[in-house]
Amino acid sequence: MQKPSTKPKNPCFSSGPCSKRPGWSFECLSGAKLGRSHRAGPLKKQLKEAIDKQKDILGIPEGYVAGILPASDTGAFEAAMWSMLGPRGVDVFAWESFSSDWLKDITNELKLEDVKTYKAEYGALPDLSQADPARDSVFVWNGTTSGVRVPNGEWISAEREGLTLCDATSAVFAYDLPWDKLDVVTWSWQKVLGGEAAHGMIVLSPRAIERLESYTPERPIPKIFRMTKKGKLNGDIFEGATINTPSMLAVADALDALRWVENIGGLRTTIARSEENSKALENWVARTGWVDFLAETPDIRSTTSVCLKIVDPWFAGLADEDKAPFIKSMTKLLDEEGAAYDIAGYRDAPAGLRIWCGATVQAGDVEALCPWLDWAFEVAKAQEQKKAA
Repeated sequence: MQKPSTKPKNPCFSSGPCSKRPGWSFECLSGAKLGRSHRAGPLKKQLKEAIDKQKDILGIPEGYVAGILPASDTGAFEAAMWSMLGPRGVDVFAWESFSSDWLKDITNELKLEDVKTYKAEYGALPDLSQADPARDSVFVWNGTTSGVRVPNGEWISAEREGLTLCDATSAVFAYDLPWDKLDVVTWSWQKVLGGEAAHGMIVLSPRAIERLESYTPERPIPKIFRMTKKGKLNGDIFEGATINTPSMLAVADALDALRWVENIGGLRTTIARSEENSKALENWVARTGWVDFLAETPDIRSTTSVCLKIVDPWFAGLADEDKAPFIKSMTKLLDEEGAAYDIAGYRDAPAGLRIWCGATVQAGDVEALCPWLDWAFEVAKAQEQKKAA
């Protein structure tokens, strides 16, 4: 098959760290305050600005607090689980790698006993209606490794007694989240904002704050997870005083991304850009016989971490241990051509492709990528058939 004549201008389609915003350059970091203590006034002001801009753009309700925590989304979500889970039973919804990790931590590390588990295979969603309003619920909003998302918040009771803990790392800035239904929300700058890794965001509702101040777990809480001081919420964390030393270079980069979001129209525009990018892939899938979405139905299909499965009969006939190497061959071809970087599916997911379509990606680049996917599939398939012969 002939190589396509046009390549994406930006071949970065990784699902994390994700593509930088259009027009980004190292000059955008010229405002970084380096070589000084993050406790100094001007630096703390930048940290507070990063928090406040996100609260404003996302429309986080009054009474909710937002803060920066260590260790990306993982650290932020672990802090929530270690600090808050235990006084009530917990419903855990798991349908991909990270939600499965939270389940393992809840049962194997926190060793909670009253845990109900609702699982689904990659591509599907558990029955969310099973959530018990009297219990805590733990779930991801957008399954980064499966391309399956929660379609809405209708299943969450407005009169719930338990807390909802939501890992929304691939969802924030790409969906209009029902904040009134969510008590703990975490994400990282490296996803839809296209920022740098290692810093996590956490948002707490008044109900979550009440849990922190009224419940003291018997287990030890590592320092980087502690959000209270002397039994009260450590408000300094939510005013820019981080638990440990942040990268002010990463903070400057996050502020640049947030200013870009403000300039293009805010949340409404970042949502629209993600939808436009995923629509470009949807149009290609509709006319392409060898590929389909991993998500079983359109209503649960991610518009950010779009996961694809190969449905070509030849591929289906391969032994399971040969499918991942084939994907590696495909993605290596694309990498060598500079057409797409880092689009193999997650290591624990079914062998396939994962293409980031978040707001920092351009729809024209997604459209330019699609013929290259066809080319890589045909070339890799021909190579494998030649080996077999």
